[in-house]
Amino acid sequence: MPGSVYETSNLDRGGTNRKKKIEEFSRSSREKIVQSKNKMFSKFTSILQHAVEALAPSLPLQEDFVYHWKAITHYYIETSDDKAPVTDTNIPSHLEQMLDILTQEEAERESGETGPCMEYLLHHKILETLYTLGKADCPPGMKQQVLTFYTKLLAHIRQPLLPHINVHRPVQKLIRLCGEVLAAPTENEEIQFLCIVCAKLKQDPYLVNFFLENKSKRPETKSPGRTEVLKENVLAPDTGQSRSEEQAEEPQAAAAASTSSPITNNNNNNNYNLVSSLLNLTKSPDGRIVVKACEGLMLLVSLPEPAAAKCLIENTELCDLLTDRLVSFYKALPQSMDPLDIETVESVNWGLDVYNLKEDAAIFTGKRALISFLSWLDYCDQLIKEAQKSAAAVMAKAVRERFFVSVMEPQLMQTSEVGILTSTALLNRIIRQVTSEALLQEMVYFLLGEEREAETAATIAQNPLRHRLIEHCDHLSDEISIMTLRLFEQLIQKPNQHILHSLVLRGLGERNYLENKPQEEREPLENGQPHDAVDLEEDPLFGDDVSPDSRLSGSDWLSSSPPQSPDHSKSDGKTEVHKIVNSFLCLVPDEAKSSYQVEGTGYDTYLRDAHRQFRDYCGVCQRWDWRGNPKPFEKCNLDIPFFEGHFLKVLFDRMGRILDQPYDVNLQVTAVLSKLSLLPHPHLHEYLLDPYINLAPGCRSLFSVIVRVVGDLMLRIQRIPDFTPKLLLVRKRLLGLEPEGITIDHMTLLEGVIVLEEFCKELAAIAFVKYHAAASSSP
Repeated sequence: MPGSVYETSNLDRGGTNRKKKIEEFSRSSREKIVQSKNKMFSKFTSILQHAVEALAPSLPLQEDFVYHWKAITHYYIETSDDKAPVTDTNIPSHLEQMLDILTQEEAERESGETGPCMEYLLHHKILETLYTLGKADCPPGMKQQVLTFYTKLLAHIRQPLLPHINVHRPVQKLIRLCGEVLAAPTENEEIQFLCIVCAKLKQDPYLVNFFLENKSKRPETKSPGRTEVLKENVLAPDTGQSRSEEQAEEPQAAAAASTSSPITNNNNNNNYNLVSSLLNLTKSPDGRIVVKACEGLMLLVSLPEPAAAKCLIENTELCDLLTDRLVSFYKALPQSMDPLDIETVESVNWGLDVYNLKEDAAIFTGKRALISFLSWLDYCDQLIKEAQKSAAAVMAKAVRERFFVSVMEPQLMQTSEVGILTSTALLNRIIRQVTSEALLQEMVYFLLGEEREAETAATIAQNPLRHRLIEHCDHLSDEISIMTLRLFEQLIQKPNQHILHSLVLRGLGERNYLENKPQEEREPLENGQPHDAVDLEEDPLFGDDVSPDSRLSGSDWLSSSPPQSPDHSKSDGKTEVHKIVNSFLCLVPDEAKSSYQVEGTGYDTYLRDAHRQFRDYCGVCQRWDWRGNPKPFEKCNLDIPFFEGHFLKVLFDRMGRILDQPYDVNLQVTAVLSKLSLLPHPHLHEYLLDPYINLAPGCRSLFSVIVRVVGDLMLRIQRIPDFTPKLLLVRKRLLGLEPEGITIDHMTLLEGVIVLEEFCKELAAIAFVKYHAAASSSP
């Protein structure tokens, strides 16, 4: 029947399929059994070999070394299976034995003496052959074994190997193989090899010249066949030279090294493959590899060889890597961030960044992106700090042009208040973190410009960014004002002379803030002062009926005085120190003082702080040649109209409104002015801290600004009932000594008075510390 025939046919077909499957399974099983037997035989052979070596008398080291090398070469000559992994062969064991023999040989010989095994390795170009095998990765995994052998050889052998042409040439070639493929299985071995080469170059920087390779050299041709060519290469290793060149070569390493250095080549035609390979590995998804690659680059940029530094900058992508990654990390930040989060996030050291995405997101949005940015900024800063001077200058300039100018400047110049606040807070954090001299210099030029001539009211806007930042110190938004003032406070503490010259000193250089009358037209001096000058000690405002905490007796001056130093003398040799100090201490009238009624708010605290801070400033400024007396009048151009400069103008304007500004703004304005007052420049000291200078008409000084504020205050006090009790209550609340209670009228004014009193005590302490050489003449 047709149905039964159909069914029989299907049964036959099913039986045939089952038979085929059984045959395939049997073939597969046989192959696995054969492979297992081969592995067992290989292991047995290795065990037997070690047993024989242990029982038989030890061979001389050279014979043993040659034996292991020939065992490797015979594998390539005899094997027909080039797909079995290298771990299934005895090659790793033989390579390990060769390393042990070389290490033992060096330990048994005098320092620096080359033994027969090392001579054999060099003369027979074993490293060239291993490079060829590693490049072909035959058997699979051989590249990993070759990298490990090179790494251990360079790490364990104490005598210098890289000067030998038969070492540095294959090392050069192996370097080119590193970083070719991202996330390659050999990445770990590649980075270990590159880092040991960097470490060896750090020990002997001249050797870096061997690794600047000429671009015009023809690239290596790829092998058409693998196993066949490898068998030839085992006997005739790839040296990268023509046969005639090899025959003409002197095999001795010292002679070869003296002729092979490429430092005579034009750097524009050189490749720096060691840097290129490390740069490729900085793109690895494995963070540990990235850190090791960055460490290798840190070693290379610090090498003092000019040819290497020039090649590093001109012929590698190092500057691109630094700036591109800095830009990408910055652009990944949220558009709006709390300035307090930016300011208080923990200090970041590159390479020690610990990821905890869940925890970071819980603290504040963008913390992970901020830490990544600051970490890379720290790496750029440290790299530039360590770099050879010419290379550091180029890298810093690249950061300025490609990051600061291209990315940060538009952010700082925007009109959005939220954007201005965030970008200013970030810039403040950047300023705080940068320590390298070259990067700091470029950042300062970016912020303030490179101009050095005196400012005028007409030229303050010639640098738009500088003008905008200074204007932001007096912004309608108090938050922006405070953050920008903090930025400048941070900036003026940096060890860079141009910052202070640009902001304050270039307007004071000619001392034209002083009265410009000829000597014969001036009034005769009484006690060192013009006849019509205000004698502050005789003025009713500054009488003798001051609080006990305001003045110090002669014995107190001497006992609290720092050691005398001739370097910090009086500005004009006439004014006594106690007059100057008391002028500041007595500026605020008694009814506006409250500190003497609260313990721990005395003048002595400011004196200790001023002494410490002034010492620190002198340490920073000592190489700027600021010591000595002010510029003599006869050398000053007093006819030039005086302009205090944009920065001091804004600070003085703010100081003049201290009674009408928020407490936090006043604290920040006075903090910046006190930092400027601490600077040991004679003109700045005279202008900010000498109440007795004879100002030119229309000019103002810090003291004159405060005098006007005090005059305004005395008028206001008369209109506020119970002024002094309210003032004391506000002070106690600010110190946390009284709980917040009912709202007090005129709170802004009262807080301003407290800041004013404290600021005057701080200025008095600074003046005393800076004038302390006069203490010996005090009564």
